[in-house]
Amino acid sequence: MENKITAGSICARYLTPSNASFFKDGSGVVHCVVDNRETFANVHCILCFLISYPDQYVSVCHSDDNGKEHEIGIIEDLNAFPEDVRSLVRAILQRYYHQRIITRIHSVKWEFGVLFFEVETSEGRCDFITRWQADRALEFGRKGKILLDVFENRYVIPSVDELPKADRDKLRRFIFW
Repeated sequence: MENKITAGSICARYLTPSNASFFKDGSGVVHCVVDNRETFANVHCILCFLISYPDQYVSVCHSDDNGKEHEIGIIEDLNAFPEDVRSLVRAILQRYYHQRIITRIHSVKWEFGVLFFEVETSEGRCDFITRWQADRALEFGRKGKILLDVFENRYVIPSVDELPKADRDKLRRFIFW
């Protein structure tokens, strides 16, 4: 059975543990082998549904010798793969989707149409600036938010409700949508 879905002239190949393997060579380049016959180098991954399904629907791509990008296939559920493959794919995704998890909000100040945040994150204390616009604070799951700074870096609050009340109040004073 082939793991492909066809819609009109579009054909998507699903990558599973039985038809795809991944490895990193000695120089750090990630490869994907499909059906034990096609090997792709310079593999990178893109999340099809970044917020809703962070471990599902991972588009696996590679760049050819001319730098043109091609899709190899889609991992429907990353958790179906062995831990070493999950770690490798997550490391690739982490490079592409670098995000910090906000654990505390020390201050939020508004000036000239931008918000100045001082926060505690998974990587320590930091400051960032974001425009005060609805498209800069996205829904993350049912209760979380993703804040996008002026450089498109992502700051994730997994659950606004789990922040201390004072931190929630600082956030909701400006991010009320």
